[in-house]
Amino acid sequence: MSTFKFSSNNDKANSVKKRIGLLTSGGDSSGMNAVVRSIVRVAISRGCEPYAIYEGYEGLVQGGNMIKKFEWSDVRGYLSVGGTLIRTARCQSFREHKGRLQAAHNLIKNGIDALIVCGGDGTLTGADTLRSEWPSLLKELVQTGKLTEEEVAPHTYLTIVGIVCSIDNDMALTDITIGAVTSLHRICEAVDSISSTAFSHSRAFVIEVMGRHCGWLALMAAISSGADYVFIPERPPEAEKWKKEMCDTIEKQREAGKRNTIIIVAEGAIDDNLEPIKADDIRKLLVDAKIDTRVTTLGHIQRGGRPCAYDRNLATLQGVEAVEAVLRATPDTSSPMISVRENKFVCEPLMKAVELTHQVAEAIAEKNFRRAMELRDPEFNEGYEAYLSTTFMKDKATSQGNHSLKIGIIHIGAPAGGMNAATRAAVRVAINHGHKPIAIHNGFAGLLQENVHELSWLDVDDWTSKGGSELGTTKAEADDLELIACQLQKQGINALLFIGGFEAYSSLIKLSKARNKYPAFCIPMVCIPATISNNVPGTEFSLGSDTSLNAIVDSCDVIKQSASASRRRVFVVEVHGGNCGYLAVMAGLAVGATNVYAPEYGLSLKILQEDVNHFVRRYGADKKRTSSGRLILRNESVSNTYTTDVIANIMQTEGQGLYDSRTSILGHIQQGGSPSPMDRIRAKTFAVKCVHFLEKHAHFSDPSEKTKLPEVYTKDPESAAVIGITGAQIVCTPVSKLELETEFDKRKSKKAWWLNVKPLVELLSKWGYSDNEPIEQL
Repeated sequence: MSTFKFSSNNDKANSVKKRIGLLTSGGDSSGMNAVVRSIVRVAISRGCEPYAIYEGYEGLVQGGNMIKKFEWSDVRGYLSVGGTLIRTARCQSFREHKGRLQAAHNLIKNGIDALIVCGGDGTLTGADTLRSEWPSLLKELVQTGKLTEEEVAPHTYLTIVGIVCSIDNDMALTDITIGAVTSLHRICEAVDSISSTAFSHSRAFVIEVMGRHCGWLALMAAISSGADYVFIPERPPEAEKWKKEMCDTIEKQREAGKRNTIIIVAEGAIDDNLEPIKADDIRKLLVDAKIDTRVTTLGHIQRGGRPCAYDRNLATLQGVEAVEAVLRATPDTSSPMISVRENKFVCEPLMKAVELTHQVAEAIAEKNFRRAMELRDPEFNEGYEAYLSTTFMKDKATSQGNHSLKIGIIHIGAPAGGMNAATRAAVRVAINHGHKPIAIHNGFAGLLQENVHELSWLDVDDWTSKGGSELGTTKAEADDLELIACQLQKQGINALLFIGGFEAYSSLIKLSKARNKYPAFCIPMVCIPATISNNVPGTEFSLGSDTSLNAIVDSCDVIKQSASASRRRVFVVEVHGGNCGYLAVMAGLAVGATNVYAPEYGLSLKILQEDVNHFVRRYGADKKRTSSGRLILRNESVSNTYTTDVIANIMQTEGQGLYDSRTSILGHIQQGGSPSPMDRIRAKTFAVKCVHFLEKHAHFSDPSEKTKLPEVYTKDPESAAVIGITGAQIVCTPVSKLELETEFDKRKSKKAWWLNVKPLVELLSKWGYSDNEPIEQL
């Protein structure tokens, strides 16, 4: 996610006043309502008038009460609702000239001169067609007497902005589409449940997921669930071989002791002769191989449900950018699509994106599967390769330069979602590359107690979906360096993979700085950041932070429901994060918090008084007691004086009976249970790249030379690093460089891409409106 410079309320007078229509069309996806909420409230804050068009293009053609001006309160409660509350429908009439002519008439009659459309490629294509025909449509409306010259004069051009909502994540020129991650959540929840049944009965399950022309859902579900096989349209298997290869592979797994088998197939899966591969066909093959097999088609369960934290924030931020794109538009501006590229929001040419999207299906039809994969985003290709390397055990392992490493894997810090998934991936890639993965249990204390053992392929088979830490973890950093060095040497460990939070990062720094004194530390070392606080330098996202956000959002949705039932109640919710406000800010955006108190912004009596005044005005204006409950999110370390209880008491006292206040301290529930799909995917990608990093920096001594140095010896500063996400890139940054951007006393990075998100949290809660606004507008 990118940072934004949000417009303050003082910019309203400088904004171009526009009437902005918005519609949702095509298949519904979770997150659409968050888009609508964001567009409505940002548009109002910029002095524009938002109009919701019900039933998609059907409502645009019908007009009348299907086009409704939206006020601030009309989108209250939208964030947590799946589907689209302004509804969607297929519209054949809009595909015809007559229908588009009527749509143009209705837009002019309502004074709408800009249209933000949310949907898939068909939805966006229809909007751009309307824009291209706009001048001729207006001319025809005047000639037929349906409109006058005066009526059409202010609307000489139509601004179109597209936002892609699609669970398939099948649009080109964007890394992710709204609804895809929530759909992945639904699939993983189902597969996790099915896996336990499969294990109990020693069965195989073939699970069909959506994706006619795009295998993103199937592939990411396979990665997230640790599935044994996946079939996607972009990488079809060989028609003459895949059946035997699949059955042979599964039989070998069974002989090795594996009880359950999960196969995920996209609904559009094919072989390289373009013949469909259906779930029931796979079931019959396995039944013939004497494997008890069942089929589960997930169907439309994949579309629905409450949107996850990622989709809420993605949709909200894209809605902001869509309104800004409308205000920037000129008659010469081509229709833009709001896109996510390298974790930044940019405007891409709408029709170019649609054209490239269609090229994928065309490439598949032409059997040009390499081209089809090239048209997908880089994460898709990397994910597929990572899946292969962590799913299929090679008959003969291949190591770099015929050298084998003993890779110690250690968890340090508090538990975080994705630790086990990262360990599983690292173990399997290491084994396939001819290395020995060594589990170090219970942190450095376990190492000193020699609580270590080699992990096998099946030891970690079911770790992908497990929360917490199967190896055991402690917050103790590396202290007794001499004993640690002795144990590493005794165990023959010549590469180290740290998985953990700031303690793991600090330990890596300590070991790398002690290389001159202890040769045992002159080995390649890399750290996978895994902490819910997201405070480790070198990455924009740590493992566990997404799982934690979803745990907080789930809890806050329930709390907000309770507060709303009481009508006049404010909850002060305390969240984790240490001195890093990431969880508070991003959760605040996802749950629609009124305000967020985080260390980066400070907290004072003046801020509290402003919030009290805000609540008094809101609840004071609500004579009919129809207002909903509200939340304030407080980071645990924001202030020693203004504790959660103190803030709630201030709110209660100063409210003078207009509302009451309660507290909720979420505690360790924020660590989450089963890791989220995003954390599982990141864990696997990080781990695969970490093994490659350790191989790259493992400088082996020449056995022909007489030397007292260990077999692996390196003091290169580049060989001690933290892996992380920077933009769309996954990079390993040496800790020697990261030290310069670290606030060690506050245990966090000096860089925080999310800092500018907080003003949006306030803006979307009506915070920016001045005290001179008419009270009834609140």
